[in-house]
Amino acid sequence: MSSEQHEQPPLKLAFIHPDLGIGGAERLVVDAAVAAQSKGHQVTIYTSHHDANHCFEETKDGTLTVRVIGDSLPRHIFGKFYIVCAILRQMALAGWLLQYNRNTYDVLFIDQLSACIPFLKWFSSSRVLFYCHFPDKLLAKRGSWLREMYRQVFDKLEELSTGLADTIVVNSGFTGGMFRRSFPSILKKPRVLYPPINFDAYDRAIDLSDPRVQLLDSPKKTLLSINRFERKKNVELALRAFAELKNSNMIPDTVFCNYRLVLAGNSKANQSIEKPKINNVSIFACVGGYDKRVQENVDYLNELDDLATNTFHLTTARIFTDTTTRPLDDAQVIFVCSFNDAQRTYLLANSEILLYTPTNEHFGITPVEGMYASVPVIATNTGGPLETVKDKETGLLLPPDPKLWADGIGGFISGEFDGKAMGRNGRSHVKSKFSLPTFADQLDDILEELMSGGRPTKHYYMNAEFVIRIVVAVAIVYLWYQYCL
Repeated sequence: MSSEQHEQPPLKLAFIHPDLGIGGAERLVVDAAVAAQSKGHQVTIYTSHHDANHCFEETKDGTLTVRVIGDSLPRHIFGKFYIVCAILRQMALAGWLLQYNRNTYDVLFIDQLSACIPFLKWFSSSRVLFYCHFPDKLLAKRGSWLREMYRQVFDKLEELSTGLADTIVVNSGFTGGMFRRSFPSILKKPRVLYPPINFDAYDRAIDLSDPRVQLLDSPKKTLLSINRFERKKNVELALRAFAELKNSNMIPDTVFCNYRLVLAGNSKANQSIEKPKINNVSIFACVGGYDKRVQENVDYLNELDDLATNTFHLTTARIFTDTTTRPLDDAQVIFVCSFNDAQRTYLLANSEILLYTPTNEHFGITPVEGMYASVPVIATNTGGPLETVKDKETGLLLPPDPKLWADGIGGFISGEFDGKAMGRNGRSHVKSKFSLPTFADQLDDILEELMSGGRPTKHYYMNAEFVIRIVVAVAIVYLWYQYCL
């Protein structure tokens, strides 16, 4: 039998995503939709919100078909009940699909929010694939016994609805382990589908004519770490390690003065970057997401600046979107707030090491981006980096201890570790494992398995009593909200 006879016929796929803005989850959905189209499948993305001024290019340039349903419904009620509103918005979208496209699609690709899965499963013939970025129950804030009770309803709903998906996919083995511990009643092991990166976005030439790129020009050497300005990202680990190099005399002052640390970033956006050289030297760049509308971003930026100046006695400078003057050459810590694509390309192209500071990150696309740019990576020996970074081959995996990180950085500076060789290894590693074609092949295999019925999700709790309990619990919360608040 010929290979053509084994090929899967084209499928009709609907992607259902809450808010198609700019972020890691949105990048994954867009890449998955593009990958499915590259295999000949017909794709439509359904979302509750899509802003043409704040989205990925593929969703507005005609590459992908996007339909917006339910955006008129509120996102919150007086700054509260975000999860309730998110579910209502998704239910409105699911209801529209059931009314107008009930059996149009072969597969429904759902991510982030699983509440609509039971209704789509019960009232349509479509197969359901759920992509779990991370269990929501582990991300939700508790705080009080009342909020704990409130969350328990949605935790149970998450487990019940997720368990009804025909196939469950996760972004890493680490997330898969957390999924199984969080949802013990779901017996089927999820499949791992690593997020890819689009190599074309990292192979662009550096635009030295861009005034914002010129702001980054420096005679100093660069180390790079990419993260949002959130405390959980532990960006200060990079700052403390940098200061340790100086304060513990791990490297001579004459060498240390050739380096500077740059903490930079934009809002939870496309965090991707690339790599040449400035005057045979580079910059310590720690790139983190920054959005002045997010109070934690503002506060954490100020805390980091204060730590650098008052505790470590390092000179600092800040670059915002409206900054026109390049920092002085003697600045040792630079905060670049809201970088653009040209700046990210420049930073990666001129970095010696990528510092990835979060602990237990679900996957973490940043080390993959750095490795593709031929930058060796230092990451915590936890979570997703354990699956992406090869210790002592493409970088170092270290406990989140500033002294150990300073030792690692010093090893690259002294020549103990061959950064160029690790960079080459990292690029080859990413090309073989995290390319869009590889991702497309793996996704297509999952879809073929799903359509053949070879991997349905199993669970032990699907009985009438459990469903009734969930319905009663949801009704109690609704009545409490209506009449007690």
